[in-house]
Amino acid sequence: MKYLLQDLKVRINEKIYIKDPESSALGKRIIEHSILMIQEVGFESFTFKKLGEKIGSNESSIYRYFENKHKLLLYLTSWYWGWLEYQLVFSTNSIANPEEKLKKAIEIITRSVKEDSSFSHINEVLLNKIVINEYSKSYLTKEVDEENKEGYFSIYKRLVMRLSDMIKEFDSQYQYSSSLSSTIIEGALHQHFLREHFPSLTDCNKNVTPTTYFMNLVFNSIKK
Repeated sequence: MKYLLQDLKVRINEKIYIKDPESSALGKRIIEHSILMIQEVGFESFTFKKLGEKIGSNESSIYRYFENKHKLLLYLTSWYWGWLEYQLVFSTNSIANPEEKLKKAIEIITRSVKEDSSFSHINEVLLNKIVINEYSKSYLTKEVDEENKEGYFSIYKRLVMRLSDMIKEFDSQYQYSSSLSSTIIEGALHQHFLREHFPSLTDCNKNVTPTTYFMNLVFNSIKK
């Protein structure tokens, strides 16, 4: 899979950015260092001025790529979901057995992320931490309905539907495949967050992973 992904370009809705950051060295530096800085200081404290100082560029040059930091967060989270979707597709495409395919899909979505050397300017491990901690800030806004109409969340929604289809393939009689699919994807983020920050609120720990929990949850909810 490493070699299959080397030429991969995760395609983001063009309305999210002004200039494609993948089209230039500066754009890639903006993405690389925004991930590092958001993980370090948090999204609330992150500004384009601080990012510009970090990469030795004018703040105005960053605005040539993104209208504001909300659009940058939408870009980063969309890229993450697109990258995860490719992981899911490549890893399950050759699996014929519906149960084994669903188990593999759950594993990919809920496991701890490892860095992918296919993208030298993007640290997937840190980006995963940003998604765990900050993703809800990309859609808990007054503009969410309009942004949804513009297709800003299309990659995430496509991932939910892929997993939903796998659930239906395993059990065509199960009535709540979309709800279960979105619960797995959102719940995985939440369980990783709880394990890190509120361990008393989850049974996930060093020995029990979110993957273990969701395997139990799913296959006790749907029984072929």
